Amino acid sequence: MLIKKRTGIEIPSSEITPKSVYLSRRAFMGATAAVAGAAALAACAPKTDLTGAGSAARMQATEAAQVAAAATAGVTPMPTATPIVIAGQTDEQGNPLTEYESVIGYNNFYEFSTNKEAVAGRAEGFQATPWQVAVGGLVNKPGTYDIDDLRARFTAEERIYRLRCVEGWSMVIPWLGFPLSALLNEVEPASGAQYVRFETLYDPERMPGQNSPFFPWPYVEGLRLDEAMNDLTLISTGLYGEELLPQNGAPLRLVVPWKYGFKSIKSIVKIDLVDEMPMSLWMEAAPNEYGFYANVNPEVNHPRWSQATERRIGEGGRRPTQLFNGYGEQVAALYDGMDLAENY
Repeated sequence: MLIKKRTGIEIPSSEITPKSVYLSRRAFMGATAAVAGAAALAACAPKTDLTGAGSAARMQATEAAQVAAAATAGVTPMPTATPIVIAGQTDEQGNPLTEYESVIGYNNFYEFSTNKEAVAGRAEGFQATPWQVAVGGLVNKPGTYDIDDLRARFTAEERIYRLRCVEGWSMVIPWLGFPLSALLNEVEPASGAQYVRFETLYDPERMPGQNSPFFPWPYVEGLRLDEAMNDLTLISTGLYGEELLPQNGAPLRLVVPWKYGFKSIKSIVKIDLVDEMPMSLWMEAAPNEYGFYANVNPEVNHPRWSQATERRIGEGGRRPTQLFNGYGEQVAALYDGMDLAENY
């Protein structure tokens, strides 16, 4: 499987650093990771103080455990693709990539745990193969796809995207995957299709967090059809040149970089095209907090904190939040004439 570069979103292949070089660089970065990580990692859980003090201390205390977990995570290269890891590179705005250990060690995935630092450990051993995703609803050619079939059908592209969590932190991640539009075009949306509904695997035995009575499982998310067909919308199968780990949503997750991270549903087993706006898990669980669109918007605050700034993992201090997470040129036209404060 080839890795395709896309001009304006990804970096040129000549600048890709081999994994061996990245690993040697990591040894140097480890000397300063405790200080940088402690200063940078703010809280990202509901009902948590976003000053960063408590989270910084906690992350400093657990950093060694995260590095050890990363080393034993059993990362497997994508089939027929040469694994790559990028060191010292940036997104199209010049933002450096978030360190690999943070990307795999600091995760929101309530199906395993509400503790971001515990998710990787709780998800260890989760088997993401075999895996199938059913694509149906208002389509002319519904189908059920095996994960290996999807990898064979659709070329893996590398895309460096910013990820902005609704809770106040952000990362820069090199994803692997294919445009969702490629899959939707194959099943041929019917004339009545207006929205796309996504559903996560429901398996409380394998995903112990689903035993919690506080959430209306399974996890459900949705997009408008034109949002789903936008070229930025990605079905991710990997990151940092390797297959997704369980804590990152293996084997398939949605990535919608101009929306808050909770829209990027993980471990997808079902995709339906529908004619009415889907009710997402968060819309049902916290209707006063989470709307359907969830576009990154510094002028629309969360009920419990400001969205004007964010804390980039690996950096000190805070930075201004960008409207549409900085992807307005590609997506702003989708919302022409809409009140973004009302349609939050």
